[in-house]
Amino acid sequence: MSGESIALIMSGLLLLGLFMGHPLAFVLGGTAVLGALIAGKPMVLGIVINRIFGDVLDNYVLIAIPLFVLMARFLSDSGVTDRMFEALRHLMARVTGGLGLAVVFISILLAATTGIIGASITVMGMMALRPMLQYGYDKKLATGLIASSGCLGILIPPSIMLILMASYAPGLSVGQLFAGAMLPGLILGVMYAVYVAAIAWLKPEWAPPVADEEQISRGAMWRMLIVEAVPPLVLILGILGSLLAGIATATEASAIGAALALLIVISRGRFEWQTFYSALLETGRTSAMILFIVVGATAFTGVFNITGGLRASQDLIRGLADDPYTLVAVMLLVVFILGMFLDWTGIVLLSFPIFLPLVGEMGISPLWFVILMAVVLQTSFLSPPFGYALFYMRAIAPPDVSTGDIIKGVLPFIALILLMCALIILFPALVTWLPTTLYGG
Repeated sequence: MSGESIALIMSGLLLLGLFMGHPLAFVLGGTAVLGALIAGKPMVLGIVINRIFGDVLDNYVLIAIPLFVLMARFLSDSGVTDRMFEALRHLMARVTGGLGLAVVFISILLAATTGIIGASITVMGMMALRPMLQYGYDKKLATGLIASSGCLGILIPPSIMLILMASYAPGLSVGQLFAGAMLPGLILGVMYAVYVAAIAWLKPEWAPPVADEEQISRGAMWRMLIVEAVPPLVLILGILGSLLAGIATATEASAIGAALALLIVISRGRFEWQTFYSALLETGRTSAMILFIVVGATAFTGVFNITGGLRASQDLIRGLADDPYTLVAVMLLVVFILGMFLDWTGIVLLSFPIFLPLVGEMGISPLWFVILMAVVLQTSFLSPPFGYALFYMRAIAPPDVSTGDIIKGVLPFIALILLMCALIILFPALVTWLPTTLYGG
């Protein structure tokens, strides 16, 4: 059977399984088995099993994933984010749109300390959505801002997605991806803040300031902010400082982060054995979910490659255009469309084996392309019909906020993400400058 036929059959089976509502990990694994049998090459499955043990279960870098998940849970239990948001909320109370700006700044901090989208959006939603609506913020602006700012966690280091990308991008380290994503992530956060400030200036009724009677003295606000900012800043310096300085690997830095987060919980008097057990349990669930998808995707791409589907897909993309940047645009468009139906794990593991060899052939920097793809993948959380951020917001939003409000609210931020992609294409140094400075050419 030809590679083109295998590519069509396995892609069709994958879409069929997903639209039937089955979990992605099992759809990928089941499609791999059926693809091997349909191609008449059942012996391929033995090779795939060896590849799973070699590429996944023996992958030292992937140990960082459960440790970063555990760190995020410890930080959530410490309550430091709640207090910081309160301090920023009061500090910026006199500013039109100040509450929205506080959401952006706290989301950037959460992104730099957790890297977990669900946790960031849920925490910010629980803290900020009700006050924003009570103070008269537009429903679309409030929900769109919280959902989009929460998605910064997959771009701003430490990011679980970047760790997984580094594991499947030959020649790239976790440190290089963390350094490459730093400026784009921070600039995108600033773009969100500028958008909120512009909306507050053009339409003050959409983002009104807090009432005078709810404001407290600036001295008290600054003291509260400084006290609450120290623990997460120590955590960020402990993780990113040790990693970017070359003192620790990604796995070791994640262990440092988890230990520091536990110390923060203990120092704030929030440690309880029951919450500690719950944190371990949640970490196990999340890590197992991610690794199940990794195993399924490894099986799928292994069969897809050996049976000729991978080569056929690459030939199809090559035939679309001769210009490298046109091909990059096509690949990013594919990622954007896939993001409407798949989560980032599946997209990364399915697209990397097809895209990265083509990127290498075209002489394009793999680091630049991977970070560009990471920026686009933020839209996978925001794009209907299956954007996870939309579901998180729907779960915590009050009944008077409709799903339509949430979808309309994220559209301007999707446009800002695409604008960030355009800036990276026009100014590649936004990605390459810091890794080159730290790690050399």
